[in-house]
Amino acid sequence: MHYLEVTNLTKSFTDTPVFTDIRFDISKGEFVTLLGPSGCGKSTLLRSIAGLTTPDSGQIRVAGEDITWLKPQKRGIGMVFQSYALFPNLTVADNVAFGLNMKRVSKKDIARRVDEALELVGLEARTHYHPAKLSGGQRQRVALARALVVRPRILLLDEPLSALDAPIRKRLREQIRTIQQQLNLTTVFVTHDQEEALTLSDRIFVMNQGQIVQADTAEVVYTRPATDFVAGFIGNYNLLSPAQAYTLLGLNINARLAVRPESIYIREWGRDYGPTMTAPIPAKVIAHQLLGNVIRYRIEAAGCLLTVDRLNRGADTLLSVGSPLELLFDCTELKEVA
Repeated sequence: MHYLEVTNLTKSFTDTPVFTDIRFDISKGEFVTLLGPSGCGKSTLLRSIAGLTTPDSGQIRVAGEDITWLKPQKRGIGMVFQSYALFPNLTVADNVAFGLNMKRVSKKDIARRVDEALELVGLEARTHYHPAKLSGGQRQRVALARALVVRPRILLLDEPLSALDAPIRKRLREQIRTIQQQLNLTTVFVTHDQEEALTLSDRIFVMNQGQIVQADTAEVVYTRPATDFVAGFIGNYNLLSPAQAYTLLGLNINARLAVRPESIYIREWGRDYGPTMTAPIPAKVIAHQLLGNVIRYRIEAAGCLLTVDRLNRGADTLLSVGSPLELLFDCTELKEVA
């Protein structure tokens, strides 16, 4: 059964369309990510669900209730912003309690629920701190606790991790996912970071120019992109024109060919690659980049520049610029895109 339903939602600013006829549905307890470049409409869509932006037309329903024109405080939706939006003059506990005070919850219940929310995000020892005394990651967890304490039926997160350092961002996204699953909380997360989307989501809605161009599980979006935009945005795909596909692989196709960098193999002598591989193609290394456990090579083959990822097995296996080699393509991993 669909829990959040968005139907034919349209929004423009001064005659400039942001999105048009957006349609999707989300199940109870599902974690969905809106993924796309800046300006594609994902944050405006999130704010429309929250009630902070009024759509021009369309409908938003939660558990069968039409909330399209309800005030934000009447929707039962919690939202976490990129900027934290904490009150600097209030303590952590008072920031978290703010929404409950507005609802005139009893002081006893407020104290109990604030303690529960802060324990959930691991900040029970920072109750009496002010935001200025906290790290960026701690401030974001306060913002998360403030959204959770009101027991929302939907949680919205608008690029909440983009201002944080990479190690903190990784830890906090794992914590967000754990809490979301623990509470079975329907969640919509906005980001332009493909790694966040792939690691967090039950489903990913890829947006471009005000449209959802693909909506599916992380695995399907990554391995079977529906368009060349999705292929170019989410996976460092090699996008080959029909002419390049024919030159490299002898394929007669009318669409572009998307090839993931990890599905192109640098031939190792003596290794059996199986029957799904192409014949070896002569090539040479143009450049390489260290990405931790992966070496990303730029390789020229038959006049085409390709990105090829290979596991980093140590400095002695690094291929230097100009090194000759042979490439093999896994035919089962080739994907035509519109």
